[in-house]
This record gives sequence, structure tokens and C-alpha cells, in this order.
Amino acid sequence: MLERVDRMLLAVRDRALAAATFTRLLGADPRREITSAFLAARATVLALGESEIELWQASGPGPVAERVESLGEGLLFAGYATKRLDELAERLTARGAAWQREDGRLFLPATSTFGFPMVISTWLERPRVGPLRFFYEATNALNTDWRVVAERYADLFGLDAAKFSPIESERWGYAGTLTLFDPAKRLDRIELSQTFAGNSGAMRRFVERRGGDALYMCFAETDDFVALRERLLAAGATLTARSGDIANERDTMHVHPKNLHGMLLGISRQDFAWTWSGQPARVPPA
Repeated sequence: MLERVDRMLLAVRDRALAAATFTRLLGADPRREITSAFLAARATVLALGESEIELWQASGPGPVAERVESLGEGLLFAGYATKRLDELAERLTARGAAWQREDGRLFLPATSTFGFPMVISTWLERPRVGPLRFFYEATNALNTDWRVVAERYADLFGLDAAKFSPIESERWGYAGTLTLFDPAKRLDRIELSQTFAGNSGAMRRFVERRGGDALYMCFAETDDFVALRERLLAAGATLTARSGDIANERDTMHVHPKNLHGMLLGISRQDFAWTWSGQPARVPPA
């Protein structure tokens, strides 16, 4: 029943400062201000490709204030979308998953989703803004067996496990699966990445610091990778290249969280993520 990766929500100290950062680095466009009694916060919402990013600043005690005080700025919720929101709400309730409805959206706490807080909205088509195309992934870093999580998510969200694509990386020290929603058309998914004790990789260190399963990072794609790479470098961003050589990288890079108010962002060129998503033949030449 999930159809798209729709948005990312960040907890920030100063939403005006954060909005200026995302505008300068990624060409985001501020669109509106919203408030939330549930989050006890106010947000600046920016268009980012076909997706949106919400920058939440606490207005009082609540989830945003607690996040910033305990962990600093960073990802607060991963946002997904469906055309069947009410039906999904009933399904979640029937399966014992807690959620909170506010302003026509469903907020699922980390306790409902293996450390992966989510906000689910009704799907809405948007024009593309800036050099990014859209978010297509958020990563659920795991200590729990990924097979258990995959089975639970398939049941919770009405996903077809036959469409999932297994993943494994010796370099980054994880194994898991991509819960692809509609791999005939798009890359949208939740990445389930189980880390392992004794591995010194960054994701395992993150899991250990968080004390278990957690929301780790997100991924977007661009149709002009080189231009965006140069824009980020000119702005002083710290980038990690898939190849190890950022000056010549043309496929995938990661933007350090210190540059994006605590958000670790992966960026790949258009359709390159099919390389590790079960359909490498769909990757166009660089």
C-alpha cells in the first residue's frame, strides 16, 4: 500500500538557518510554514525535487525538542505516501501498530517500526524543483534480523515480498533487503540493513550508539550528477565517493551529515541505483 518515498522530516535548532542551507546546497525552494501540536514544533517546508523536506524547530517540550537535546539535529521521520491512507490506517490498527493522526497524516513512532519513525501522507503529484529528482529510499539500520523486519513490513504495509531485492555489502558491513514497492516502474522503498557485532563500519557504530534499530539515512537521485557534485564541492560540502575519488565520481556520493543539519544523504545519478536493486540492466551509460 505504500507507493512513494514522499519527504524527510528533520529536527533542527533553527529552521531559517537550515532552510538557507538546503537552498544553497541542493536548490530547495521554501514553500510554506506549518505547525504541529503533536510534535510541539513549527516547520519550514521546502520543495526538493518532486519531494519535500520539513525542517522542524521545537516551540516547546515534545518530540522535536527531545530529539535535539538528546541526539542533536537530524532525521526525525521518514516520509512515505499512499493513495489509500484510510485503508492503511485500518490495516495498521488491525495489526497492533500504534499511530497518531494529525492534519491528515499518520505518524508512526519508532516503537511501531523497528526504530524507523514514519509519517505517511496521501500521495500528491508535484512539479520538480532544483537539481534533485526525488527521494527514493530511507534506511532502517538494524540489529534485529532483517528477515523478521521484512516480514513485518510486508504485513503492515501490504507489500509484496516477492518484489523485494536482497542486498549485502562487505565494504559497509551489512545484509538485508530493499522493500521495493513497484520495481517495474520506480525505485521507491525502505532499505533494511542489518549490521553485525564485531564490524567496525559506520552503520554498525551508528546502531550501537543508538542502542539498536534506527532511522539512519536517505537517498535521492539527480539527472545531472556532475553539476550537482560541483555545486556541493563549491559550497564546501564534505563528500564521499562510491569510487573513492570524488573528483572523478559520476555515479554515487554521500553528503556528510555535518553539512545538512545531521542528515546523511546519498545521491546517485538517474537510475544508477538499479545497480544494487536487482535490475542492473536498467542502468543507463554514464
